[in-house]
Amino acid sequence: MHEYTSTARVGGLTCPGFPEEVSRARRWTRNILRGSPLAADAELIVSELSANAILHTASGREAGSFHLALAVSSQVVALSVTDGGGAGTAPKAEYQDQEAEHGRGLGMVSAIAHRVVVHDSDGGHTVTAELFTDVRRGGHLC
Repeated sequence: MHEYTSTARVGGLTCPGFPEEVSRARRWTRNILRGSPLAADAELIVSELSANAILHTASGREAGSFHLALAVSSQVVALSVTDGGGAGTAPKAEYQDQEAEHGRGLGMVSAIAHRVVVHDSDGGHTVTAELFTDVRRGGHLC
């Protein structure tokens, strides 16, 4: 295969900012990754990032939305959620005590994913979580 030939599959889904759309985003992710050993982790990540967009940004306001992008290759599954902005600060992992009702989502995503990156995006933010397909213990790629 030529080094510039790509076998990556890329898809996107824009959802209205309603809480029930989180389950739609999970279902969409599960359908695309059917049979992948990374499907359950990817589904959990999408759920957390989508819920964060709705709860903490303009995505959850009237006429708000969030966008989910999924790229799948033989080396990585990359999941990105772009919010509607309005949060004032970039998303960051916070580690809460066990009694806290909120605030653990991005920390959990960071613990599951091999890499998490936050980018500014048209007044909002895009959080991308990557799951590598072939990682040995200790986080090293094979």
